[in-house]
Amino acid sequence: MAEDQNPVSAISEDETRLERQVTPAARNRFVIVIGASAGGVEPLKEIVGDLPADLPAAVFVVLHVGQVSYLAEILDRAGRLKTLVAENGAKFRTGKIYVAPPGFHLLLHGDHMMLRRGPRENLARPAIDPLFRSAALSYGAAGIGVLLSGSLADGTAGLRAIKAVGGLALVQHPKDTLVPAMVQSALHHVEVDHCLPAAELGVCLAKLAAESAGKTLPAPSSVRLEAAVAAQEHSTMKDEDRLGELSVFTCPECHGPLWEIEDGDMVRYRCHTGHAFTADAMMEAQAVEADEILWSLLRSHQQRAAFARRMAEREKKKFRSELATQLDERAREYEADAAVIERILESRRVQVTDDGAVTEEGNGKEKAG
Repeated sequence: MAEDQNPVSAISEDETRLERQVTPAARNRFVIVIGASAGGVEPLKEIVGDLPADLPAAVFVVLHVGQVSYLAEILDRAGRLKTLVAENGAKFRTGKIYVAPPGFHLLLHGDHMMLRRGPRENLARPAIDPLFRSAALSYGAAGIGVLLSGSLADGTAGLRAIKAVGGLALVQHPKDTLVPAMVQSALHHVEVDHCLPAAELGVCLAKLAAESAGKTLPAPSSVRLEAAVAAQEHSTMKDEDRLGELSVFTCPECHGPLWEIEDGDMVRYRCHTGHAFTADAMMEAQAVEADEILWSLLRSHQQRAAFARRMAEREKKKFRSELATQLDERAREYEADAAVIERILESRRVQVTDDGAVTEEGNGKEKAG
């Protein structure tokens, strides 16, 4: 079928050659993908420190980072495996760790890596879901997905994709995380194979990587399509529409229409440009957008009031008292509007919940309990 010729398709001739090269007798689980966000560096160091020097798998890591990252240097010092920053088009080798650079999604295909500056997913780039989906499509049951500490729910959809093709899903135990939201989402929506503290994940991964992989299952067409979007392959509006139903909501990032995707019991959103959101990422993005609008509106009313006052003073100097009075009245109206907006902003008290999520309290009241 034409679908199988896609660069993000399931096991291809390239992957088959790679399997024979890595495991001549039987295909083991030779690809490990790890995703982490807030609170993820320490568990990553623990895991890497426990991986053996002869690990028969390549490890790929996505950590939500800013414009600068020293993760590769940190992990290189933490264990016996060499850690490198992933490079576009570079071939990977087992027994090595590859880290996504800031500002790029890390994708896998055949025996090499791809870096794409595609649309952000779940407010992040690099994001975890694109890496996990590409691993699911390229390596099927030979892939292992691991999700660690973090906020929101990036990685859940990617873990679902790995499980859908026969791969394994592991998560850090919520009680062992600094920010449990990400792993709690995975535990709620994914049939997880192992839920362990970081101190036990490295040993577990080494054992699982040495085992023969099971049977690879066909990848859902929606996973293929979303992987193609992350790879920046051109898709038409018709293709995009296959992901779900057109919703009444607009993308917080580009303001285009959003499609609502039913992914099992999980609801996600994606626009035609490619921005993707879980439900909680969508709420977070909307909150940020609303906050920016309110501050912009406040500034606008304050400037209007100041300008009206300035014009009123000029008219007074020219002894045009009637016009000066009208301008003063306008200034008071603008100041009153600004005061309303200030009260709204004051009422949006920021609180941090136990799982690291940020919430807003209305009316300036503290949440009970």
